[in-house]
Order: sequence, then C-alpha cells, then structure tokens
Amino acid sequence: MSNRIHLLPDTIANQIAAGEVIQRPASVVKELLENSIDSGATHIKVIVKNAGKTLVQIIDDGCGMSGTDARMCFEKHATSKIRTVDDLFNIRTMGFRGEALASVAAIAQVEMKTRLHNEPIGTCIEIEGMKVLKQEPCQTAEGTSISVKNLFFNVPARRNFLKSDNVELRNIFEEFQRVALSHPKVSMQLFSNEHEVFHYKSGNLKQRICAVFDAKHEAQIVPVEERTSGLEIYGFVGKPDFAKKTRGEQYIFVNKRFVKSPYINHAINVAYEQMIAKDSFPFYVLFIDVDPQRIDINVHPQKYEVKFEDEKLIYTFVNLATKHALGSYSVMPTLDFTQEDSLNKNKTFDQVSSWLVHQEQPTLKVDRKFAHDFHSKSFDADSKVQSNWEQLYETKLSRANDTEEVVEKKVDELFHDRSKEEAVPYQIQKRYIVSNIRSGFILIDQQSAHERILFEHYIRLMAHNSKTSQQQLFPVTLEFNAVDAQIMVEILPSIQALGFDVQEFGSNSFVIHAFPAELQVHNERQVFEELIEQYKNNLSVSKLSKRENLAKSLAYSTSIKRGQQLSVAEMRNLIDELFACENAYLSPNGRHTFITMSFDDLEKMFSGK
Repeated sequence: MSNRIHLLPDTIANQIAAGEVIQRPASVVKELLENSIDSGATHIKVIVKNAGKTLVQIIDDGCGMSGTDARMCFEKHATSKIRTVDDLFNIRTMGFRGEALASVAAIAQVEMKTRLHNEPIGTCIEIEGMKVLKQEPCQTAEGTSISVKNLFFNVPARRNFLKSDNVELRNIFEEFQRVALSHPKVSMQLFSNEHEVFHYKSGNLKQRICAVFDAKHEAQIVPVEERTSGLEIYGFVGKPDFAKKTRGEQYIFVNKRFVKSPYINHAINVAYEQMIAKDSFPFYVLFIDVDPQRIDINVHPQKYEVKFEDEKLIYTFVNLATKHALGSYSVMPTLDFTQEDSLNKNKTFDQVSSWLVHQEQPTLKVDRKFAHDFHSKSFDADSKVQSNWEQLYETKLSRANDTEEVVEKKVDELFHDRSKEEAVPYQIQKRYIVSNIRSGFILIDQQSAHERILFEHYIRLMAHNSKTSQQQLFPVTLEFNAVDAQIMVEILPSIQALGFDVQEFGSNSFVIHAFPAELQVHNERQVFEELIEQYKNNLSVSKLSKRENLAKSLAYSTSIKRGQQLSVAEMRNLIDELFACENAYLSPNGRHTFITMSFDDLEKMFSGK
C-alpha cells in the first residue's frame, strides 16, 4: 500500500493559514495598520475601494524598509520582533508573528513601495499569490505604501462568502476606529471610494474620543487613572446618566491592543450597580498596561483575546479603579471603597496579588428568565410550565402537525367563559400582566409579548409593502457616527417599506419625516440607537435573513418596555393580539412570552406535596 500522507505545497498551506488571519477586507486593514503603528508612523492614510474588495491601500510615514527587508517581510513567520523564546513573553508591539503580509500575499495582488529615511531611493515589490513578479528600485516617499488589490482573487469560494459592501465597509470602519482610539497621537485618515470618511488629527485621548464619537462626550466622561507596580489602568468612563440602551461604545485595550473580554466588561459593569438601569450600558474606553510576562496575547489568530496570569487581580483592580473614578468626580451617590487602603500605589504587584488570593472570587450574576423565578422544590418551571401549557394550548412551535383550526380552537378554550368582570388583568411591578383563565391564571411578560406581536406585524408589512405613515409635525434630524450611519444606509429601503420616512441629509445625518402610524414614539434617537445596536448584535449571533433581522431589531426598539404602566384596555389589547400571533409562546429572542399556572399546581405548592 502506498504512503498516503504528504506535505502540502506552500501555496495551499499559505492559503489555509491566511484563512485564520485574513477573513475579510477589515482583517487586511487591521493587520496593515498595526504594522504602520509599529513602524513609528505619525500619519497614516487608509484608502479602500468597493469596501476593500477591489483595493485596500495603507500609506504611512514610518521608518520604511531596506530592499532586503522589503522582500523578507513577505516570507512566512519572518519578523523583526522575536529572536529567542524569551522574546515571546516580552511583546509590546502590535504585530510580531510575521503572518500578516505573508497571508495577504497568498490571496491577493500586492504592491509595496518603501523607503528608509535619509535614503535617496526606495524599493518597489509586486507579488501575486506569493509569487514575486517584480522587485526594483523606485522613487517613493519616506515610509511605506502597501496596496492590496483583488482580495481572494485566487480563492473564489472565500470571496463568495464576503458580505455586502455596506457590511464589509462597516467592519473596516470599526477596525480603523479601534486603532485610532488606541493611538491618539497618530494622525489618521480613511477614504472610501475617494470620499473622506474619517480625519482624526493628532491629540490626546480625550480629544480622540470626542472625534471618534461625538463632541458631547467631553462633558459626559470622567478620567480613570490607577497605578501599581506592574499594572496601570487609565482612560475614560461615562457618567451614569450617560448610559445607553445599547452596548456599542465599550472598548478595552490591553497594552494598547483591542481585546474582547466579558470578564473585564463584567468588572466595569458591576462598578455601576444601582446607578444605572439593568438594561443600560455605560460608556468606557479603558487601557490596561501590564507586564507582558504576565499575559499571553498569542491565544487567538487575530489577537482579540488575551490570557492573564492572575485574572482575579485584574478584575478587582479594574472594578476598584472604575469606582474610584466615579466617586472622585461625585457621580456616585455612595461609594463603598473599604478596600482602598489595601490596594494602594505603594504596594507592589506581587503584594496586591497575594492580598487578592484570600478575597472572595468574583462571580458572574446571571439574569434568570422570568419563568425560572417560580422554580422551587414543588414547582419546576422548565418542565411543568411546558407541560401545563401543552395541556391548554399546543402551539405550532411545539406541535408542528396541528392545523390552524386546532390551534385557534385551543386558544378559544384557554379563554373560554371569561366574563369581563372575571378577567380584569392587572400588572405586577409594571413588568408582568396577570389574567384569569378557566383552569388557573396566566402570567405574561409585557415586553416579550409585544416584541412577538410587532415582529410578526413587521414581517407582514415588509412582505406585502402595506405601509401606513404618520407625519411628524416637525421633522427630526439625527446624526450618527460613521459606522452607525453606514447601517442606516443599509437598512433605509427596508424601514421605509414599514412606514418610516427617513432621508439622508449628508455627512452621517438623517431627517425623519414620518413614523409608522401604529407607533407612539417619544424619543426618536433612542429608537434608532436601539434598532442599530440590535441589528449589529443579530448579525453576529444568528443567521437571520435581512428582513427577519430588521423586524426583530425594530420589534425590540419599539416595543413596550418593562416598567411601563399600562391601562386595563391596553393590557386586554396586548393579550388579544398576542394570541392572534402564529407563534404566541416565544418572543423573537427565544424568551417565553407567558407562563400558565393551574389551580392544581397552586394546591400542590401550598400543601407542600
């Protein structure tokens, strides 16, 4: 039998490796920007065409490269950052593994022009699919210019999986802004199809935050700055009254590298407890500088994740630093900072770590579904509620073979023989609606129920284009950042089909002339901010069609919220509309819209059996 195992050709191996590092045009922008930062550039220009699918060009005024280095940088694992194993644990630069340029060159047509400072002549290299087509001296500016053309030209399957231009451009904007936030002293520009989208001038962190987000942020943020041996935390957090219903403006950087860390996010959010609503999210741009030997940044191909040697120490330090900042600027009503004396700047990193070992390990609190709040020894919400519900009303979701006639009949049975006097609904804590049924009572989550009603309503409107609009007495102008504005452009035709009259007004601004007739909108900005954030979240966590994503996002942003007082007529109308839905049992997010409790269950619970 012949041998079956063999080595892959370099071209195929490089294309496979490129898939880990370069997933979309935004990955190219990220990797090349990091190289420009490492080169010591003070000004960086990014040029993209067709959302980076046709061209991504990065021009910087960094140190440049010699002819030999210019050729070597495209080789796999070629790097100037690592020479020994010990160097792996002392990394402070952005790029270090030597994968970016090799990966890009394997799946694109690349042209690089570079010149060392004080050298009269530079070098021009052209590479296509890892094959060097040309290398020759050339006249070029000091620094480096890299043009990446026709990404995935030799991997058509990968190119076919790219999203629409709006989606890919939005990802590029996000990567660009992350680098811009982490390096405020670097002047940065971004052009899309010859139109300047961003122009951030050199400045300090606060100025860069105001440039990236909004000038109004200046009055709404407070500085964070805490240091101890081997660990430093600095940046800005938002005042509690600046918290939003969306989580988009939250950034964490470790050694100036953007990372995603639910653990650190939780530490910050806990510092805001009892100051903001549970469904609100604070603003923060925080930097954690830590000894490179105490972290591992090589755990993710794109370096979005990081491992800390002592996560408990980082958690507590971030939490206390946030509390201290809020307390110092009188934005906390009360501040329990009894641990401050034990965690001061005179202590060493090791002393602080030793002290924290004996403290209680922080735990993540889970926001349980309402149905589980009834969980006890005598009542299992997961099993009995489902069982009770199936006895009363078998939905299309749980019984696919039920006909519409059977479902309608069982809905009628659920509310059979209810008189108005017997079935007056009422609210509990402005969150839940209680209503009598023949065999017991039903408990409805008013927000989840309304989301289900609106979701199916919006799906029908988009399918039949049967919109009705209510004109605004005074048109409202809203301005968004470039990323959110790009989403607005993407969803504009769909929301107009729902009855929104929204028009572009130039430079990331939009004018709202009308809302769907059935909506009662009191805060236009909040509605659209929640819509955009939910739309982005749905893109990353589920495979919804564009229509379903928009309907789900809009249902959340325009639904009745928990904490909203309802009249008896409004509660009755909500109940009637819920059980007219095709799937009345679950909200679009998979949350139960209601649970039922029979008199038999109540008797068992009170009898203790």
